[in-house]
Amino acid sequence: MAEVVDLVCYPVKGCGGTSLSDALLTEAGLVHDRTFMVTGEDGVYRTQRRHPRLALIRPTVSADGTGLRLDADGTTVSIDVTAEAPRRAVDLFGDAFQGIDQGDEVADWLSEVLGSPSRLVRVPPEHGRIADGWIPGPSGYADSSAVHLLSRASLAHLDRRMAEHGAPPLPMSRFRPNIVVDGTDWAAEPHGEDRARRVRIGGTELGYAKLAVRCAVTLVDQEAGARSGKEPLRTLAGYRRAASGGVVFGTKFSVLRPGKLSVGDQVVVDEWGDSER
Repeated sequence: MAEVVDLVCYPVKGCGGTSLSDALLTEAGLVHDRTFMVTGEDGVYRTQRRHPRLALIRPTVSADGTGLRLDADGTTVSIDVTAEAPRRAVDLFGDAFQGIDQGDEVADWLSEVLGSPSRLVRVPPEHGRIADGWIPGPSGYADSSAVHLLSRASLAHLDRRMAEHGAPPLPMSRFRPNIVVDGTDWAAEPHGEDRARRVRIGGTELGYAKLAVRCAVTLVDQEAGARSGKEPLRTLAGYRRAASGGVVFGTKFSVLRPGKLSVGDQVVVDEWGDSER
């Protein structure tokens, strides 16, 4: 059987992730996932594509969501999360949204770490963003849909292909998934997740949205906070080009039924389709 072997939450878009043994799944993804976003002073979102040092920032959200701590380069900033501050206009992939500014202290800290004037915003309660896809669904500040799922079999297959021209294997963190699966049957088949349309995990249910189009973030060493070579995009371009353009690796899902997820939960596919590749 397929099962969950890792759950990863990324509270601040583009920053480091935290592995969890269990987590609540909300309509917008794992609780706290991509709830915060770093922007420039102009409100445009920061990304590892231009600011790879984001990967060095390790966020920790308090259990009740009212506190946020950021660690990087041996320094720390801790703030009380506010929902009362004025909204700021923010830009995410050219789309206009609002964010609750989290104040000057964390902004100054981020500006120092990233070497560029920055602000931190939080998703407001009235966010209302619906990400597109085969099954659309609510999403916070994630690139698109609420949940990104990837199998170990897919990564192992990529590693074997990279090894053919002397490239070393890559860690799963390069791809920043929320749910990592492993096991027998479809989970042992590289890219088996491409064909899953409705998935039950624990008491939750996911609906297929789209394949995950990969970008230059996959070139960033998540421990060093810097770009490292041409892999995996060079190898992926040779066998994972999508008909609609770009290279794809992993699958995005919308949340159909919220609930609790745990490492060790079985992953049951109730509906299959053809790969959109």
